[in-house]
Amino acid sequence: MHVKNSGNKLSACINERSTRSFAYVVAISLLLALAAVGGHWAEAQEPEVREVVLIGTNDFESAIEPLPAFWLEGSPLMGGAAHIKTMVDEIREREGARGNPVFLFDSGDMFTGLLSRLTYGEILMEMMITMGYDAMGMGNHEFDYGAANFLKQANRVPFPVLSCNTYYRGTDILYMQPHAVLERSGVRLGVIGVIGRDAISVVVPSLVADLEFRDPVECVRESVEELRDDVDIVVVLAHQGKTGPMQSDQENDPSVWRDFEEDIALTSAVPGIDVFFGGHAHRGIDPPYVNPDTGTIIVQTFGHGTRLAMLRLKVDTAGGRVLEHEGGLVTPWTADYEPDAIMQLKMDAYSAEYAAEIARPVGDFTARLTRKYNVESDLGNFVADVIREIGDAEVGLTNAGGLRADLPSGPVAEGHVRDALPFLNHVVVVEMTGTQLLEVLEQGVGLERGMIQVSGLTVDYDPSAPVGDRLIAVTVGDAPVASERRYRVATNSFVAEGGDLYTTFDDLEWVDEIELSLADAVFECLGRHTGRIALPQRGRLNRQEKPQ
Repeated sequence: MHVKNSGNKLSACINERSTRSFAYVVAISLLLALAAVGGHWAEAQEPEVREVVLIGTNDFESAIEPLPAFWLEGSPLMGGAAHIKTMVDEIREREGARGNPVFLFDSGDMFTGLLSRLTYGEILMEMMITMGYDAMGMGNHEFDYGAANFLKQANRVPFPVLSCNTYYRGTDILYMQPHAVLERSGVRLGVIGVIGRDAISVVVPSLVADLEFRDPVECVRESVEELRDDVDIVVVLAHQGKTGPMQSDQENDPSVWRDFEEDIALTSAVPGIDVFFGGHAHRGIDPPYVNPDTGTIIVQTFGHGTRLAMLRLKVDTAGGRVLEHEGGLVTPWTADYEPDAIMQLKMDAYSAEYAAEIARPVGDFTARLTRKYNVESDLGNFVADVIREIGDAEVGLTNAGGLRADLPSGPVAEGHVRDALPFLNHVVVVEMTGTQLLEVLEQGVGLERGMIQVSGLTVDYDPSAPVGDRLIAVTVGDAPVASERRYRVATNSFVAEGGDLYTTFDDLEWVDEIELSLADAVFECLGRHTGRIALPQRGRLNRQEKPQ
């Protein structure tokens, strides 16, 4: 019994010591764990600041060759794909030496122009591959050769092409990838593409008949919610707002600048967007605009590669927020950068393939035919005259947005004309009453889509007058417009289909179609004339104060 009792006491003592030891070990382990967690918690709260450089382009529109800044002394050259490539590579090399990742983005409208049309956009996608773009948002001009063609072109590039609000009609199947996550040097970006209502309204409806475009705000919100917790920065590549002015010297003419209210509205409605690269409006925003409600940084260039939007961000990668930013628009002056050899070789190869067509002489002009967006222009008058002549009509009309490049003084080649008139629209003739003609002109002088360009008539107008009351006097030939009389009016097929909001044409019967693109119509007219061609007569669109 004694031994047994001793054994029980010993056993109890051992059990008590074991329990105390276990409790001690557990306590120490808990303290160590808490200390470790506390250390990690403290570490997580300390900002891990990284510098990131973002570069953006928008509305490049086939500006492969440098463009003359003819509004500046000496007409210095700006941009050009091969020169921009050198500039971007220098930025990458400089920032890479500092450990800073660089990302290159585009917000849509790469396509348009002669070489774009001849290659169905392939030359622009090849340019983007060579440039090393990281992502592209889709613009309206990507549909110039149809939705199926752009899908093919998008699938040949190694970077994501994005649009979060474009679906196959009647389904929930996305046409393009809505967003992507990009990671470089330990920094993660969520990138979203979106296209706006106005941008879609300028696409020929038949080219996107199989697609539908949903609410940009709701679709961007869905992508932000999906991405926000998994990335350090959220970037939107947007192609929206009012249609940009088709005017070569737009950056020198604030009267044609568009606002970017739609960009502000979207970034106010969707918190969580760090950087918003805009497009479509061709509105240079410099310095960048910071949304006071959400802190989103909004930037956009004038298009055509004459500026790059460049932002340097200090990012707290632990907290997923932008601490500071600097930058704005930078100019790739052609003289400052040697052309990149590989880019130049590729672009030259494409040009050589179509050299005969591009260089064929078609005419000789006594002066440069420039385009203006909000007033009468020499190029607009010339094209309207051609349309009226080809259509054997009393009146010729064309939209300012369809004029995509100036025609130079002196010898003009086929390539110049096709760059100025790159679309496959043809000449259409309708009959309309005087009342309907006045309705079209009233809308045209309202400047929502730029000044309508005319031939065969004279218009006195006051754009400051109330909507519906802006016309002062209109004459066709030498006689005032008669409301009940029917007029033979020629225009391009885009306008005749109700494009650029000219819905008056929706109910009009086409009485004649001339199956010539506008460029081919110009060639035919030029072929009928000999000698140098003078500027068309001006004074067709006269801004005046309307009598009270």
